[in-house]
Amino acid sequence: MKRALIITYYWPPSGGSGVQRWLKMSKYLPEYGWQPVIYTTENAEYPIIDPSLEKDVAPETEVIRRPIIEPYTFYKKFLGLKKEETVKMGFIQEKEKKKGWKESLSLWVRGNLFIPDARRWWVKPSVKYLKAYLKDHPVDAIISTGPPHSMHLIAMKLKEALGIPWIADFRDPWTEIDYYDDLHLTRRSDRKHHRLEHDVLTRADKVVTVSPNWASRLDRLGATDAMAIYNGFDRDDIKQQISQLPDEFTMTYIGVLSKAQNPENLWKALGELIEEDANFNKLFRMILIGQIDSSAMKSIQENGLSKHVTFKPYIPHNQVGQTQKNSTLLLLLLLPDTEIRAKGLLTGKMFEYLASGRPILCIGPEDGDAANILSHTKAGVTVGFENKGKMKTVIKDLYQQYLVNGLPSNESQEIEKYSRKALAEEYAALLNKLGLP
Repeated sequence: MKRALIITYYWPPSGGSGVQRWLKMSKYLPEYGWQPVIYTTENAEYPIIDPSLEKDVAPETEVIRRPIIEPYTFYKKFLGLKKEETVKMGFIQEKEKKKGWKESLSLWVRGNLFIPDARRWWVKPSVKYLKAYLKDHPVDAIISTGPPHSMHLIAMKLKEALGIPWIADFRDPWTEIDYYDDLHLTRRSDRKHHRLEHDVLTRADKVVTVSPNWASRLDRLGATDAMAIYNGFDRDDIKQQISQLPDEFTMTYIGVLSKAQNPENLWKALGELIEEDANFNKLFRMILIGQIDSSAMKSIQENGLSKHVTFKPYIPHNQVGQTQKNSTLLLLLLLPDTEIRAKGLLTGKMFEYLASGRPILCIGPEDGDAANILSHTKAGVTVGFENKGKMKTVIKDLYQQYLVNGLPSNESQEIEKYSRKALAEEYAALLNKLGLP
């Protein structure tokens, strides 16, 4: 069996979306002749902890944990946060408040001193440790997965020193991430981010990301023929589950809901439907599970939806599949067309939605990668963020179908190519080609 060193910050007990891609890839790679060697942290500051994911670590997986200096420890002390409080991902603000000088200063420091990210201090000790480790325990390939993009810098230095074939895997963009402009970067810092990004894209043997649109954008930034290998769903997560649909017309959203994702027109459309249709008012329920930005909470209240919406905190991943299957309709929130990465945004959650079989209402670019997949699999409909009229029409149509037949599940076999097992086979094929003439 060949060996692949996978450099990742996120690994169980981390929960959330960041851990899923390489936890699941490494689960199935041994079936295709590759043993995962995971290099990760032993004392990370994870925003979410989910011990249920430990079961997905394949027996063949070798896990190397090394200490990391987490600046968030000092960040919390500076802001007066409690030790047990976690730092929110993606600039999520759960309560409306004005940023004080401490928050503004901390953000400036984060953007301009921690380049590319707050894990930059882990690069040098990791390279030193891994150079020694790899001499005694050789591997056939290196995969770095970011964000945090410091993981790519570790791999790049190992590639330079040892010549091992290297794949840079981008779960999210670097300089085109939606909150990049919020980092208050100086010109010098902005140039440094772009230079490091370009170095990674041009020096990696292969660049991989999660969607065709993002692959094209990475090519424009310096990569050569970047490849899309999707996120996906794991049949093991849902194989024993049976739908138990509620009596109400229930729309469920699971995951982080950032300010950029806040669908103002959806809340307005739902508010109008509740005013116009007494029966819809009686039967409509919405469940929002995960970290929800205060801007969305405010919009929900302003549109008279508060009594219809239930907020729930993060739930362990082993409960997600059943929750999806028990919903009349699943809500997928991407990003408006105005965001650079919007058309290529393919969340892991979307594929889990596909596997549940429940109908999907996607708010996002109508000509994006997600819209194409939902249309091809007949799993749902996509409506642009600005199209309130179409939102109302689509929801009314789905509601009428629900009254007639309860909105049956989609049993299309087209989704099987998006299983984690099939995608791991695709990644193994790429690894097998790496370094060949």
